Amino acid sequence: MITSTPVGEWVWELSTNSDGFRPGDAARTAAGMWDRLADGDLAASGGTAALRVSDRNNTRDVRMERNGLGLGAPPWAPDSPFARAVREAEALEGDLVVVIRIDCPGTWLEPGGPYRAEKLFAVQVEVWGGTLLAATLETYSDAWLTMDTRGREQPEVYALNAPRLAAALDGISALLGGPPEPGEENRYAAPSTTGFRDVRAEGPAYDDAWGTFETLDRTRLLDSRLPGAGDDYEQIADGPVRYLAVRRDDRTLGFVWAAVDDSAAGYVPRTAAGDEAFDAGAAWVTALREARRGGLTPLAALRDAARRPVPPEAGVIARGGPVEAPSLDALEELSGRY
Repeated sequence: MITSTPVGEWVWELSTNSDGFRPGDAARTAAGMWDRLADGDLAASGGTAALRVSDRNNTRDVRMERNGLGLGAPPWAPDSPFARAVREAEALEGDLVVVIRIDCPGTWLEPGGPYRAEKLFAVQVEVWGGTLLAATLETYSDAWLTMDTRGREQPEVYALNAPRLAAALDGISALLGGPPEPGEENRYAAPSTTGFRDVRAEGPAYDDAWGTFETLDRTRLLDSRLPGAGDDYEQIADGPVRYLAVRRDDRTLGFVWAAVDDSAAGYVPRTAAGDEAFDAGAAWVTALREARRGGLTPLAALRDAARRPVPPEAGVIARGGPVEAPSLDALEELSGRY
């Protein structure tokens, strides 16, 4: 399953008494971490970076902030928007806090083949006043766990992916000169220096952490893109649902759905599609609100979705009629897994 919040994280800290760390050091560290992930196909082309520089004595004094920076190929290529922003940051003077964050697309493996997530990992490197460099690696997949985030054992998936994560952690540790400090156990998993702790003996903290928390996290992310509370259809369906896939180019971004009994309707983002899934979702939730205000029932709103004009970021409805899923949970499972 792909999550909206980290399944786990690892932190490396470096200190210096020499010339101090600069924005370029942070960028080179982030690029090196990306490269170690890429060695195992855990980082791939695409993705974006963000860079923020503020005054260490007053972090609200933001000297520079850039978001959505293209990484180029590789991400430290001198002509990439990311590299140009780093050079701009290098010219700043003073006691600075530098934060670089890179969302890393990558692939996880299953017996049926590889699958891509637009944010399989995230790399964050912070420099504080030139004296401390902290590097953090986050993962948003449960492919490295003996039990997935819905509480099911997954021996084949674990065998295919856990060694890849362990190798990447070893590579980053060699780059940074020491092992990581694993993040604390969270609602999904318990990180270790080599990946994640095996919880099959005692069981996970929650029987279905993904089903318990991911719906709430997705709602939060969708709501953050909407102007405010609206006139929504009921969001819970007790029986089968019909859905239409929302696509852009060759990727599915999410699913517009309605309950077969005409009691509810909504949009489910495909988490592996990354931020685009939620950007598209905001447009489709807005369209569903307009349909409800226009007096359409949920099933009529689903039929109307294929004809309703939407902005470019919403994607398009895939060809073909609605597909039926046995439950909303089954559709959520589809949207979170593939």
